[in-house]
Amino acid sequence: MKQNGTLSNIPSIDLHDVEETGDDHIFSSIETPMRADAFALEDEMKIELIEKHFRHIMEIMGLDLTDDSLKGTPKRVAKMYIKEVFSGLDPKNKPDITLFDNKYKYDQMLVEKDITVFSNCEHHFVPIYGKAHVAYISSGKVIGLSKLNRIVEYYSKRPQVQERLTVQIANELKKALNTEDVAVLIDAKHMCVQSRGVQDSGSSTVTAYYGGKFESEATKKEFLSYLGL
Repeated sequence: MKQNGTLSNIPSIDLHDVEETGDDHIFSSIETPMRADAFALEDEMKIELIEKHFRHIMEIMGLDLTDDSLKGTPKRVAKMYIKEVFSGLDPKNKPDITLFDNKYKYDQMLVEKDITVFSNCEHHFVPIYGKAHVAYISSGKVIGLSKLNRIVEYYSKRPQVQERLTVQIANELKKALNTEDVAVLIDAKHMCVQSRGVQDSGSSTVTAYYGGKFESEATKKEFLSYLGL
């Protein structure tokens, strides 16, 4: 709800619980946690409010917002959040899925590998970046190849946890293609690990989902062989 340019009815947060969680890598649900009134405000109002609050954050840190390099930063950040890096929160940005009849009767797996993943960790709002590899076996329909990339992009563009991202992509593929025979593997680096905390720049995180025929060891092994794993 909007009241005088602000949001009301925002749930209070137990700071003790926040401190207890600390840096633990957790997620609470497969669905991205969203309030019921998440889309009560138009994008332009969200940008206006974020700009105001981010300006305040910069002022608290002691930055001089009269400087030519900094004075436009709050607006740039606000537009980036709503229009770009977190645009996957809004269902209106979900890609239209184009399906075609499988006229060639292709009954083997189709693999789209090395799809760029660029997301943001929901715990610290810093980047997650890497590659996604997706595969499916047709149940009678095939999907336009670019739509595989678009699905990955859509679910990446929101505050995320890699495990949730993996399952959300898999669930969308199953729904779109009307088949359980899908696989998703993501290999990504987390800036919350690289640039803060333990500051380990060499590690990456791998998550995978195997459904239907991909649960068999032979099919899973074939999928991984295409990825060189």
